[in-house]
Amino acid sequence: MSDTLYQLLAWTSPAYPTGAFSYSHGMEWAVEQGSVRDVPTLLDYASAVLRHGGGWIDAVLFIHAWQAAAAPEPQWCESGRRHLLAVAELGAAFRGSAETRLESCQQGAAFLAVTLGAWPHPRLREFAGDLAGAPLAHAVAVAAACAVHGIALEQALRAFLQGLAANLVSAGTRLIPLGQTDSQIAVARLMPLVDAVATAASGVPLDDLGTATPGLELCSMLHETQYTRLFRS
Repeated sequence: MSDTLYQLLAWTSPAYPTGAFSYSHGMEWAVEQGSVRDVPTLLDYASAVLRHGGGWIDAVLFIHAWQAAAAPEPQWCESGRRHLLAVAELGAAFRGSAETRLESCQQGAAFLAVTLGAWPHPRLREFAGDLAGAPLAHAVAVAAACAVHGIALEQALRAFLQGLAANLVSAGTRLIPLGQTDSQIAVARLMPLVDAVATAASGVPLDDLGTATPGLELCSMLHETQYTRLFRS
Protein backbone atom coordinates (compact mmCIF):
# COMPACT_ATOMS: atom_id res chain seq x y z
CA MET A 1 0.00 0.00 0.00
CA SER A 2 1.36 3.43 -0.91
CA ASP A 3 1.84 6.04 1.81
CA THR A 4 -0.66 8.40 0.17
CA LEU A 5 -3.39 5.76 0.01
CA TYR A 6 -2.77 4.89 3.65
CA GLN A 7 -3.09 8.56 4.63
CA LEU A 8 -6.26 9.05 2.59
CA LEU A 9 -7.89 5.97 4.13
CA ALA A 10 -6.93 7.15 7.60
CA TRP A 11 -8.20 10.70 7.13
CA THR A 12 -11.57 9.69 5.66
CA SER A 13 -12.17 6.86 8.12
CA PRO A 14 -15.04 7.25 10.62
CA ALA A 15 -12.39 6.63 13.28
CA TYR A 16 -10.56 9.88 12.48
CA PRO A 17 -11.41 12.13 15.45
CA THR A 18 -13.30 15.01 13.85
CA GLY A 19 -16.62 14.43 15.64
CA ALA A 20 -18.51 13.71 12.41
CA PHE A 21 -20.77 11.19 14.17
CA SER A 22 -22.41 13.98 16.18
CA TYR A 23 -23.86 15.84 13.17
CA SER A 24 -26.88 15.07 10.97
CA HIS A 25 -26.94 18.15 8.68
CA GLY A 26 -30.50 18.94 9.78
CA MET A 27 -31.75 15.42 9.12
CA GLU A 28 -32.88 14.93 12.71
CA TRP A 29 -35.63 17.51 12.16
CA ALA A 30 -36.62 15.91 8.84
CA VAL A 31 -36.95 12.53 10.54
CA GLU A 32 -39.09 13.97 13.34
CA GLN A 33 -41.39 15.59 10.74
CA GLY A 34 -41.64 12.35 8.76
CA SER A 35 -40.09 13.54 5.51
CA VAL A 36 -37.15 11.17 5.99
CA ARG A 37 -38.51 7.78 7.01
CA ASP A 38 -36.97 5.02 4.84
CA VAL A 39 -34.21 4.31 2.32
CA PRO A 40 -35.78 6.24 -0.61
CA THR A 41 -36.42 9.38 1.44
CA LEU A 42 -32.98 9.13 3.06
CA LEU A 43 -31.48 8.97 -0.43
CA ASP A 44 -33.51 12.02 -1.45
CA TYR A 45 -32.14 13.99 1.51
CA ALA A 46 -28.53 12.90 1.04
CA SER A 47 -28.73 13.51 -2.71
CA ALA A 48 -29.96 17.06 -2.14
CA VAL A 49 -27.03 17.74 0.18
CA LEU A 50 -24.53 16.32 -2.29
CA ARG A 51 -25.93 17.71 -5.51
CA HIS A 52 -27.27 21.12 -4.49
CA GLY A 53 -26.30 21.83 -0.88
CA GLY A 54 -23.29 21.65 1.38
CA GLY A 55 -21.78 18.74 -0.52
CA TRP A 56 -21.68 20.74 -3.75
CA ILE A 57 -20.20 23.76 -1.98
CA ASP A 58 -17.57 21.58 -0.34
CA ALA A 59 -16.65 19.89 -3.63
CA VAL A 60 -15.86 23.21 -5.34
CA LEU A 61 -14.06 24.60 -2.29
CA PHE A 62 -12.06 21.36 -2.02
CA ILE A 63 -10.76 21.69 -5.58
CA HIS A 64 -9.67 25.32 -5.15
CA ALA A 65 -8.07 24.66 -1.76
CA TRP A 66 -6.17 21.63 -3.10
CA GLN A 67 -4.89 23.59 -6.09
CA ALA A 68 -3.70 26.48 -3.91
CA ALA A 69 -1.97 24.21 -1.40
CA ALA A 70 -0.30 22.17 -4.15
CA ALA A 71 1.24 25.22 -5.85
CA PRO A 72 4.93 24.70 -6.67
CA GLU A 73 7.65 26.89 -5.21
CA PRO A 74 7.95 29.87 -5.46
CA GLN A 75 4.28 30.17 -6.44
CA TRP A 76 3.27 28.87 -3.01
CA CYS A 77 4.95 31.83 -1.31
CA GLU A 78 3.96 34.36 -3.95
CA SER A 79 0.25 33.59 -4.32
CA GLY A 80 -0.72 30.05 -3.30
CA ARG A 81 -0.60 30.74 0.40
CA ARG A 82 -2.78 33.86 0.09
CA HIS A 83 -5.25 32.09 -2.19
CA LEU A 84 -5.59 29.15 0.22
CA LEU A 85 -6.37 31.55 3.05
CA ALA A 86 -8.97 33.31 0.86
CA VAL A 87 -10.63 29.97 0.06
CA ALA A 88 -10.63 29.15 3.78
CA GLU A 89 -12.35 32.46 4.58
CA LEU A 90 -14.99 31.84 1.93
CA GLY A 91 -15.52 28.26 3.10
CA ALA A 92 -16.12 29.36 6.69
CA ALA A 93 -18.69 31.94 5.55
CA PHE A 94 -20.49 29.82 2.95
CA ARG A 95 -23.00 28.14 5.30
CA GLY A 96 -26.74 28.61 5.43
CA SER A 97 -27.25 28.25 9.19
CA ALA A 98 -25.39 28.44 12.46
CA GLU A 99 -25.54 24.68 12.91
CA THR A 100 -24.16 23.77 9.47
CA ARG A 101 -21.35 26.28 10.08
CA LEU A 102 -20.61 24.58 13.39
CA GLU A 103 -20.72 21.18 11.68
CA SER A 104 -18.19 22.20 9.07
CA CYS A 105 -15.87 24.38 11.12
CA GLN A 106 -15.71 22.19 14.21
CA GLN A 107 -14.67 19.27 12.05
CA GLY A 108 -12.20 21.46 10.15
CA ALA A 109 -10.51 22.64 13.34
CA ALA A 110 -10.36 19.10 14.73
CA PHE A 111 -9.00 17.70 11.47
CA LEU A 112 -6.26 20.32 11.24
CA ALA A 113 -5.18 19.90 14.86
CA VAL A 114 -5.01 16.10 14.70
CA THR A 115 -3.31 16.05 11.31
CA LEU A 116 -0.67 18.56 12.40
CA GLY A 117 0.10 16.30 15.33
CA ALA A 118 0.10 12.95 13.52
CA TRP A 119 0.99 13.88 9.91
CA PRO A 120 2.93 17.19 10.11
CA HIS A 121 4.01 19.16 7.06
CA PRO A 122 5.66 22.62 6.83
CA ARG A 123 2.96 24.06 4.54
CA LEU A 124 0.22 22.81 6.81
CA ARG A 125 1.91 24.55 9.76
CA GLU A 126 2.20 27.74 7.72
CA PHE A 127 -1.49 27.51 6.82
CA ALA A 128 -2.43 27.06 10.47
CA GLY A 129 -0.34 30.10 11.33
CA ASP A 130 -2.01 32.16 8.62
CA LEU A 131 -5.45 31.19 9.94
CA ALA A 132 -4.50 32.39 13.43
CA GLY A 133 -7.45 30.52 14.93
CA ALA A 134 -10.03 31.67 12.36
CA PRO A 135 -12.84 29.21 11.49
CA LEU A 136 -11.90 26.55 8.95
CA ALA A 137 -14.27 24.50 6.81
CA HIS A 138 -13.71 20.76 6.94
CA ALA A 139 -13.42 20.45 3.16
CA VAL A 140 -10.67 23.08 3.02
CA ALA A 141 -8.71 21.44 5.83
CA VAL A 142 -8.81 18.00 4.21
CA ALA A 143 -8.00 19.39 0.76
CA ALA A 144 -4.96 21.27 2.05
CA ALA A 145 -3.64 18.21 3.87
CA CYS A 146 -4.13 15.98 0.84
CA ALA A 147 -2.40 18.46 -1.47
CA VAL A 148 0.70 19.01 0.64
CA HIS A 149 1.11 15.28 1.21
CA GLY A 150 0.88 14.52 -2.51
CA ILE A 151 -2.52 12.83 -2.60
CA ALA A 152 -4.06 13.22 -6.06
CA LEU A 153 -7.01 15.60 -6.29
CA GLU A 154 -9.37 13.19 -8.05
CA GLN A 155 -8.99 10.46 -5.43
CA ALA A 156 -8.95 12.88 -2.51
CA LEU A 157 -12.16 14.66 -3.54
CA ARG A 158 -14.08 11.45 -4.13
CA ALA A 159 -12.95 10.03 -0.81
CA PHE A 160 -14.06 13.21 0.98
CA LEU A 161 -17.49 13.17 -0.69
CA GLN A 162 -17.91 9.47 0.01
CA GLY A 163 -17.20 10.20 3.68
CA LEU A 164 -19.89 12.90 3.66
CA ALA A 165 -22.38 10.56 2.01
CA ALA A 166 -21.59 7.75 4.44
CA ASN A 167 -21.99 10.06 7.43
CA LEU A 168 -25.42 11.20 6.23
CA VAL A 169 -26.46 7.57 5.85
CA SER A 170 -25.07 6.80 9.29
CA ALA A 171 -27.19 9.57 10.80
CA GLY A 172 -30.26 8.23 9.01
CA THR A 173 -29.49 4.71 10.17
CA ARG A 174 -29.65 5.80 13.78
CA LEU A 175 -32.57 8.22 13.45
CA ILE A 176 -35.10 6.39 11.25
CA PRO A 177 -33.81 3.71 12.20
CA LEU A 178 -32.55 1.39 9.44
CA GLY A 179 -30.95 -2.03 9.42
CA GLN A 180 -27.32 -2.38 8.46
CA THR A 181 -28.07 -3.96 5.07
CA ASP A 182 -30.44 -1.15 4.11
CA SER A 183 -27.80 1.34 5.19
CA GLN A 184 -25.20 -0.19 2.91
CA ILE A 185 -27.71 -0.28 0.07
CA ALA A 186 -28.10 3.48 0.55
CA VAL A 187 -24.32 4.02 0.52
CA ALA A 188 -24.02 1.94 -2.65
CA ARG A 189 -26.77 3.87 -4.42
CA LEU A 190 -25.03 7.16 -3.65
CA MET A 191 -21.80 6.07 -5.35
CA PRO A 192 -22.70 7.31 -8.86
CA LEU A 193 -23.80 10.65 -7.44
CA VAL A 194 -20.51 11.12 -5.56
CA ASP A 195 -18.65 10.60 -8.83
CA ALA A 196 -21.00 12.92 -10.73
CA VAL A 197 -20.65 15.75 -8.19
CA ALA A 198 -16.87 15.45 -8.15
CA THR A 199 -16.78 15.58 -11.95
CA ALA A 200 -19.21 18.51 -12.20
CA ALA A 201 -17.28 20.56 -9.62
CA SER A 202 -14.11 20.50 -11.68
CA GLY A 203 -13.42 23.86 -13.30
CA VAL A 204 -16.18 25.77 -11.48
CA PRO A 205 -14.89 29.28 -10.59
CA LEU A 206 -15.43 30.45 -7.03
CA ASP A 207 -17.36 33.44 -8.38
CA ASP A 208 -19.93 31.03 -9.86
CA LEU A 209 -20.35 29.02 -6.68
CA GLY A 210 -23.87 28.90 -5.26
CA THR A 211 -26.48 26.67 -3.73
CA ALA A 212 -30.27 26.41 -3.65
CA THR A 213 -31.54 24.14 -0.89
CA PRO A 214 -34.04 26.13 1.19
CA GLY A 215 -35.64 22.94 2.51
CA LEU A 216 -32.34 21.70 3.91
CA GLU A 217 -31.55 25.08 5.43
CA LEU A 218 -34.96 25.22 7.11
CA CYS A 219 -34.42 21.75 8.58
CA SER A 220 -31.12 22.92 10.01
CA MET A 221 -32.59 26.13 11.44
CA LEU A 222 -35.57 24.36 12.98
CA HIS A 223 -33.26 21.75 14.48
CA GLU A 224 -31.70 24.51 16.61
CA THR A 225 -34.87 24.61 18.75
CA GLN A 226 -35.95 20.97 18.41
CA TYR A 227 -37.11 19.76 21.80
CA THR A 228 -35.24 16.45 21.90
CA ARG A 229 -31.98 16.16 19.97
CA LEU A 230 -29.39 13.42 19.51
CA PHE A 231 -27.22 15.42 17.10
CA ARG A 232 -25.56 18.83 17.18
CA SER A 233 -26.93 19.77 13.75
